[in-house]
Amino acid sequence: MSERPPKLILTVIDGCKPEMLERAISSGRAPALAAIMERGTYVDDCVAAFPSVTPACAASIATGVGVDEHLIPSMNWYHREESRYVEYGSSFSASRQFGFVRSLTDTIYNMNLAHLSTDVRTVFEHLDDAGVRTAGTTYLMYRGRHRHEVSGESALARLATSTLFRHAVYGPKELFYADIFASRRTGCRGQLGLPGARDQHSGCVGAYMIENDLFDFMLFSLPDNDTFSHKRGPHAQVTSIAEADRQLERLMHAAGGPDAFFAEYAMIVLADHAHALVEALVPITTAFEGLNVLTPAPSRVDPGEPEIAVCPSQRSAQLYILDEGRRDELVPELVARSLDIEGVDVVMHSDENGGVFSSSRGELRFAPGGDVRDERGDEWSVEGDLAALEARIDDGTLHSPEYPDALRRAWAALTCSRTGDVLISAGPGYEFIDWGGQGHIGAGSHGSLHHSDSLGPLLWCGTGPSRRDAQPVWTLRDVVPMVCAHFGLED
Repeated sequence: MSERPPKLILTVIDGCKPEMLERAISSGRAPALAAIMERGTYVDDCVAAFPSVTPACAASIATGVGVDEHLIPSMNWYHREESRYVEYGSSFSASRQFGFVRSLTDTIYNMNLAHLSTDVRTVFEHLDDAGVRTAGTTYLMYRGRHRHEVSGESALARLATSTLFRHAVYGPKELFYADIFASRRTGCRGQLGLPGARDQHSGCVGAYMIENDLFDFMLFSLPDNDTFSHKRGPHAQVTSIAEADRQLERLMHAAGGPDAFFAEYAMIVLADHAHALVEALVPITTAFEGLNVLTPAPSRVDPGEPEIAVCPSQRSAQLYILDEGRRDELVPELVARSLDIEGVDVVMHSDENGGVFSSSRGELRFAPGGDVRDERGDEWSVEGDLAALEARIDDGTLHSPEYPDALRRAWAALTCSRTGDVLISAGPGYEFIDWGGQGHIGAGSHGSLHHSDSLGPLLWCGTGPSRRDAQPVWTLRDVVPMVCAHFGLED
């Protein structure tokens, strides 16, 4: 019989910027992360999905595939089959515009049980099928093989589950989701997932799980860094990373200290995306004068048949043409009008010949298969202005450091069956105002194709390859294969 692998903890620090992680470690404010880095391997440029917003990126982390396969296209998107917007919580105000019950139902239930493709398996499903004991703290993607009824452990949970959240879900063997689902009584309270309490809830649950030996694999979610950065800015993240680190210290303490912990547990730590500073807001929902834009709620005055749906998702946006028969007519107009909007950097669309990047620097066409390789070795045909991506081709390999893994990320987004007809990426310093009129001026945001919010940290110890150059470019898609390999499985 082969030797049993160490137990594995996959930690996701939402929105963590590599420079801020390094600063927190060097200043002594993140000793647990320093210990992981010292014992393992560190990558400072792991590439997010596009759009680089949490739902799309969390789905890639959980499934190991791109947007085209997992089918979670963005934070705000238009559901063609149901003729409605889907809003996963861009802001409190945006959720109010679409209806809190609808937004919460989409986020907590539908994202996993209806929107996430059934043609792909999550990391929990891979491991559940192999008999590995799985566990997860509050994380957007939780789908697994084990049924969980709503929780009634606390008065707050009983109130929520008696009014809004009444249905069971399928998740890992041990599931703890914002007090709404709790597979066992731990004494930990999550305040229904309120920002500022989520990391502490994860730390409490994680320590309990270690003390009682309840998992072989745990997805340990630390989301409060993202909220803090949205309020204070990416350069204030040292404080929120230090708080996340304290929860990792709780795990180590529960195991008997760092040495005992690393003797029994392997670790993977990563961010789903990074954050970029917002200096100006773009009112994208009102930028298409003359076209009838679908609004979140029906107007008392009939404006006529909506022509397009506009879906802002922080530093990205998508435009959906509601009359398929007018697609050929409207796509060129929407691309041209988008490029005229201050703050728009790159606009993407597809036609019968492949994908197209458009920017003020020119137009670049691309499609899979051809004589140009990307940095991961995939082959593409490329024609037009490399300047559209500030790219270059050296010895047959395309390099686009300003827009990392651009061809693969854009192609996945463009070929997703739920994506818009036109995709928009904001330039450095800009963010699109959401349907609630909110933005993060003077603070941090994410969502674009640009490197500033697309590159996050990835570090591991006790598992994975011994060298960072085992992959020429690391992406979120590489996490599930690493987890499966740790347990001797094929992803």
